[in-house]
Amino acid sequence: MSKLLFNLPRPTVPIFTRATTDAATAASSWTAAPSEFPIHRIYCVGRNYREHAIEMGHNPDRELPFFFQKPADATVLCTPASISNVPYPMATSSLHYEAELIVAISKDGRKISVDKAMEHVYGYSLGCDLTKRDLQAEAKKMGRPWDAAKGFDSSCPLTPIIPKEEIKIGDDTQIQLEVNGAIRQSSQLAKMIYSIPEVISHLSELFYLQKGDLIMTGTPAGVGELNVGDEVSITCGELLPCKFVVGPPSSE
Repeated sequence: MSKLLFNLPRPTVPIFTRATTDAATAASSWTAAPSEFPIHRIYCVGRNYREHAIEMGHNPDRELPFFFQKPADATVLCTPASISNVPYPMATSSLHYEAELIVAISKDGRKISVDKAMEHVYGYSLGCDLTKRDLQAEAKKMGRPWDAAKGFDSSCPLTPIIPKEEIKIGDDTQIQLEVNGAIRQSSQLAKMIYSIPEVISHLSELFYLQKGDLIMTGTPAGVGELNVGDEVSITCGELLPCKFVVGPPSSE
């Protein structure tokens, strides 16, 4: 008999693998794997693109990486089958999008060296760090944490994870976000201030990284506001696109 007062589900992310490749078009089709990726924690690195740091009023040449977290159950799965609905959150009038490449960790470690960091990576996802910008600005001014601005319900739409062996993610990979068909963010991953191995290494100096951790690696310049009815589409290389629509506030 369980000692728990009640049971809570553990959030997971589907894993997609390459099914077939059309030799004529070099297009790939993806299929869901039998197993899923259990989420332990969601880490986010702040201001990791030079132009974004500048647009937010900071000097990217003087700042070590810093991190915050989102709850594991803040995720909203975005699959190729349909456009997901993300309700406009409560207690804000300034909801912003931030397109981000997500790294999935499958090997525990602390104080991980840069040259060993990729050994801890299982694969990649694509997501959006939704942000209550008005609450974040107030928190910054008051010197308070960002939890209410970053870690709210449904603040992390993301796609199924692709194993790293099945996809190429490099410096020349382009990450792009569109709102209602208009490009709002577009950058190569090479413009990250700290590379993926460097982010993992820095983060592991602060936390014991564990299997199931997800790391959101920062957003390019061009962040902006979302309104009810807006359709968001994020792409990054061969990763599955992250598509969602901003729905009306939840009545629950």
